[in-house]
Formats: sequence, structure tokens, C-alpha cells
Amino acid sequence: MVEDERDGDERPMTPEESLALIATQAERTRREIGPNPAVLLGVWGLVWLFGFGLIYVSAPPTALMPLWVAAVLTVVGFAGAMTYSAIYGIRSSRGVHGPSRLVGAMYGWSWMIAFGGLTVVNTALIRLGIDADLIPLLWSGTALMLTGLMYLAGGMLWQSKLQYGLGVWIIACGAASVLAGGPYNFLVLSVAGGGGFLVASLVFLVRAR
Repeated sequence: MVEDERDGDERPMTPEESLALIATQAERTRREIGPNPAVLLGVWGLVWLFGFGLIYVSAPPTALMPLWVAAVLTVVGFAGAMTYSAIYGIRSSRGVHGPSRLVGAMYGWSWMIAFGGLTVVNTALIRLGIDADLIPLLWSGTALMLTGLMYLAGGMLWQSKLQYGLGVWIIACGAASVLAGGPYNFLVLSVAGGGGFLVASLVFLVRAR
């Protein structure tokens, strides 16, 4: 009898309170089972910061370490970041069905298709006899332009102003790296490019909390 009276005294939730509770539980579930964009952006930021930074300090006039050592460390770092990105993409699509899953899959494959075509074009230009001093500028400039365009497309698809802004920043870094010339283009990629990813990671982390 007491339990029935206590249950009867409880005030039913309003529609607004019900929606707020649903949103809270959904956000909690997303954090527990979903990947965190802040971690992904942080990984790429650190790879850019230290990878391109090592190449810059190994080039003349500083030459603080052998260039081949810096190149190997940078390649290992980028390979690890790409592996993590693949795992991130798989986790992101887990439990997603319908048009959203198709859009995510098409966007993920677009990265591979675009960079595959870019590799063919740049390699062909090098074989045609492009100046050796321009090869690093060619790769850094075109790769960053393509990366920025992909982030612009992602920002439009998911209506993310932060992702769109990151795309604009990466394109600006690509243009600045070519204007800076070698080896200062690697300094631009390290500080400005890697720093941009780290700032975006911090913003995602703050917004999530």
C-alpha cells in the first residue's frame, strides 16, 4: 500500500524532460562505443608535427640528424596514423545502416581513390624530368590541397563548420608551404599543419566535454 502511494506521488516527465533524457543517454552511449574525432585529429597532428619537423631539422643548413633516419621515422609515423584511421573508419560505420553508411563508405573510399590518382600524376611528372628541387614542393603542395578539399567535402556532407574550417586551413598551409620553398616548406607543414590538427582536436575535446 505504501509503495503504491509513493509511485502515485511521482510526477510524470514532461515531453521536454523526456527528450533531454533521451539526448543525454544517446550522447553517453556515443562516447562509450563510438570513436572520438579528437583522438584521430590528435594522432595526425602529432605525426605532422614531429614527422615533418624531423625532416626539416635533418635538411641543410641545420642537418641535426641523417635524412634517411628522419624519412624512416616519418614513414613509420604516417603508416601508423593511416592504420589508426582505417580502424577509426570501421568503428564509425559499426551499427550504422542505410544512406548514412553508404555516404560514409563512399567518403572513405574517396580518400584512397583521390590519393591514388595524385600519386600517379606526381610520379609521371617526376619521370618527365621535373627539377629535383621542386619534387618536395610538388608533393607537399598537391597532397595538402587534396587533403584540404576532402575536409571541405566532409564538412559539407556532415554540416561540420569545424571540419570545413580545418579544410580551409590545410589548403592555406599547402599554398604557404610552396611559397616558402624548401626546406622551409617542411617547417610550415610541421608547425602550421600539425598545429592546425592539434587545435581542431582540442576543440573537439572541449565540445565533447
